[in-house]
Amino acid sequence: MRGARALKLPPGLTMVRDYQRPWLKSDLAAGAALSAFLIPAGMAYAEAAGLPAVTGLYASVIPLLAYAVFGPSRVLIIGPDSSLAPMIAAAVLPLAGTDPDRAVALAGALALVIGSFLLAGRVFRLGFVTGLLSKPIRVGYLNGIAIVIMISQLPKLLGISGPGGSLVNTAAGTAQAIGQGGVNPLALLFGAGSIAVIVGCRFLPGKLPGVLIAVVAATAVTAALDLTAALPTVGALPSGLPAPALDGVSLADVLALLAPAAGIALIAFADTSVLSKSFASRSGVPVDGNQEMGALGAANVASGLFGGFPISGSTSRTPIAVEAGAKSPLAGATAAVLVVLFMVLAPGLTTFLPSSVLAGVVMVAAASILDVKTLRRLLRMSRTEAALLVTTFLGVAFVGVLEGIVVAIGLSLIAFVLRALDPYRTELGSVGEVPGYHDLSRHPEGQRIPGLVIARFDAPLFFANGAVFTDHIRRLVARAPEPVRWVIVASEAITGLDTTALDDLVALDDELARRGISLVFAEMKGPIKDRLIRFGVSSRFGPDHFFPTVTNAVRSYKREFGLE
Repeated sequence: MRGARALKLPPGLTMVRDYQRPWLKSDLAAGAALSAFLIPAGMAYAEAAGLPAVTGLYASVIPLLAYAVFGPSRVLIIGPDSSLAPMIAAAVLPLAGTDPDRAVALAGALALVIGSFLLAGRVFRLGFVTGLLSKPIRVGYLNGIAIVIMISQLPKLLGISGPGGSLVNTAAGTAQAIGQGGVNPLALLFGAGSIAVIVGCRFLPGKLPGVLIAVVAATAVTAALDLTAALPTVGALPSGLPAPALDGVSLADVLALLAPAAGIALIAFADTSVLSKSFASRSGVPVDGNQEMGALGAANVASGLFGGFPISGSTSRTPIAVEAGAKSPLAGATAAVLVVLFMVLAPGLTTFLPSSVLAGVVMVAAASILDVKTLRRLLRMSRTEAALLVTTFLGVAFVGVLEGIVVAIGLSLIAFVLRALDPYRTELGSVGEVPGYHDLSRHPEGQRIPGLVIARFDAPLFFANGAVFTDHIRRLVARAPEPVRWVIVASEAITGLDTTALDDLVALDDELARRGISLVFAEMKGPIKDRLIRFGVSSRFGPDHFFPTVTNAVRSYKREFGLE
């Protein structure tokens, strides 16, 4: 288009253009298989978030259609997820009190705020923020979430009403109710039976849909024996989809949701990004992280507008779609249409679905994300990272989901600064006939070159470690067996430099110069040299102060002092 930039099509529309006819049968079959799991899982995760079951269907349908248009992944399935449910509950329920309609409106507003954050992140290309969540934090968070979910669903599994709130309060209230004989045996029978069916199907050949079998069987038995008066059930669902609405949400409510929305947005995008990239690597089709962030933002906005709640990539439903043969987002769109048909044609079936069965579905899903193996591995490899994992777990489980994440990220950043503050540093020397120059602390048989110190510092130079670097150089010069004439800094690992560290470097150069010692650099990265020029010290550290390798620098030293 002359004089204007051609509009770039959303990824979903690009896939429509490139769609291959042989994919159609596979996508329709995968969509049908997926819809059978979306309905019970969506309702279960909604109840885990403290919301009416039908909102889980809204959050399953509308986001899938939005992602089919904007999502870069061909097979990713998004929707309600067990890992977000406790965070949604923690953000919404204290503001909603006992009003379920207000809870739904607040959950929708929360999804809108999260979507807005993610769309802004897409504009500013902030896809890198998932790096704030290291593996120990992610595993500790998921383990904590798993425990929170299982304890929170225990009252529903037992047919107990009342206990809720924090993990400790829920556990204590449940124990008290059990002691007082408050357990509903029929609810427990259905709940425990659903767990047994779901887990048992995993050990049978043929990949049987355990969740679907448990839900359909429980619904059929309840209807056949007319047990609705004897145990809590989900109840009939409203027919069709709601009109866009956010009734009763004030500016004060939105402001109260900002902080939890930021945390949930980070977690949701991190989970979605990891899942999307893992399946993209299998198919060989790359996925752009910033594009993924925008698509997840659009899906959350759509969910919030149509009665849903915050969503992310689904670790349970995506593999189902892939195993069923999904080739494109049409599989997810097909599943969404089938769920809508269920809501229009048969919303009354859930009248006979026991709530304890949905609790069993959620508890099995939560148990599947527990990861003890990583903790054992970290205890062998890194006590610091193991401590981060345990701290995150304890914070999420016993302090609060959002608070635990914030504390863990803060501790992770502190640990990073401490590692950079006290990095590995050493002196290099020659080791027999081995080419190059090597760590003398690991090779005590190595030889120093008379009058020369070769120093290595394995970290960026910044305000917190500039003095550590200069003290390292001073110590090496002080303990050298002969008067030092040159100091070579092996700079390959120095990947950053700020003004505070530069001042320390200049002061060191002045100090060494007064003693007749030259400070030079080997293998320094080009961007760091550019910073020296930009900081105005290029006249001090001219071209003769830089060498492409340590070997070149040593040769120059030897030539200058006739040591060759």
